[in-house]
Amino acid sequence: MDLNELLAQGRNRRSLLQAMGVAAIGISFGGLAACSKGSDKKLANGEEAKLNFYNWDTYIGETTLDDFKASTGVDVTMDLFDSNDTLFAKFKAGNPGYDVIVPSNDFVERMARADMLMPLDHAQIPNMKNIDPSFLNVDYDPGRKFSMPYTWLVLGIGYRKSKVKTAPDSWKVLFDSDEYKGRMAWLSEAGDMFRLYGKYLGKSVNSLTPEDIQTISAMMIKQKPYVKKFHEDDGQDLLLKGDVDVVLEYNGDIAQAMTEDPDLDFVVPKEGSQLNSDTLCIPKGAPHPKNAHAFINYMLDAEVDKKITETILYPTPNAAAKALMPDSYKNNPVIFPPADVLAKCEYAKFNEKLQPLYEEAFTKVRAS
Repeated sequence: MDLNELLAQGRNRRSLLQAMGVAAIGISFGGLAACSKGSDKKLANGEEAKLNFYNWDTYIGETTLDDFKASTGVDVTMDLFDSNDTLFAKFKAGNPGYDVIVPSNDFVERMARADMLMPLDHAQIPNMKNIDPSFLNVDYDPGRKFSMPYTWLVLGIGYRKSKVKTAPDSWKVLFDSDEYKGRMAWLSEAGDMFRLYGKYLGKSVNSLTPEDIQTISAMMIKQKPYVKKFHEDDGQDLLLKGDVDVVLEYNGDIAQAMTEDPDLDFVVPKEGSQLNSDTLCIPKGAPHPKNAHAFINYMLDAEVDKKITETILYPTPNAAAKALMPDSYKNNPVIFPPADVLAKCEYAKFNEKLQPLYEEAFTKVRAS
């Protein structure tokens, strides 16, 4: 099965998940949804047959949660969030009842420092063996004490080919030009926006200063009148609907949209970009920690992750699953940008001093 066939099966997953609602697998878009009946029984591990999962939208296989229930008897309630800022805010006052969450790399570091995460018991996650070794010992979580890698991704520019004079190759299109005024969209996450502006200015995403934040804030305020929307991780939908012609978005989201509309494309700007890795973590105070470990281990199974990857089409750090994918996935330059492009990209580190400055400054930009 090639990439186009995979994408045809996974098309319009956002509406699919919403249509499934709580009746099928307990999905909601706010607080904890109601689980299906029959989940009060106790498992052999002593826990009730329930698990509460807090995930990004359109970021799971179409049958993954049902398959997990069939395999283990555990009912999964999945709630959805649209930014790491939302995720972090949810846990500021303590764990509201979740067992597994999906923070990005810098927020793993932030949440671990804030004592929000439970150390993982690797003995309960034997499928860790399937992970590409390059993802096993990372700066933001040495030794994978708190997280298991789920996907990796890169930010760039999605665009409609018929609406651009030349294919964009620089962040200038989004950050410092009126060429597409009223036809562009930015991300709504503060840290990502400031760090990417930093790349445009020739800096590392990890070398910004308070003075840089002031400079970038002024540039953002100048550019903001040309921005149609600060989107909540749905930039691909804005392109598909024709609401915008250029958008700051993740490679996987644009890869999904490209097979629905051949007039769309994606580029990592010449200045470089930011890499992210989304992870599976157990928050401190999880009501079902044994089920949580079992769920993470299940998600790392090669066949399970293959099915997830067929649906979400993000780069997978699961080497065993990737080996099962077709060449049309493994050789797709949008999903897996060339080495010379990735060489200019870097992972963001959590900066305790700068994060509140990002958030305060971005709030002022959006209110300007």
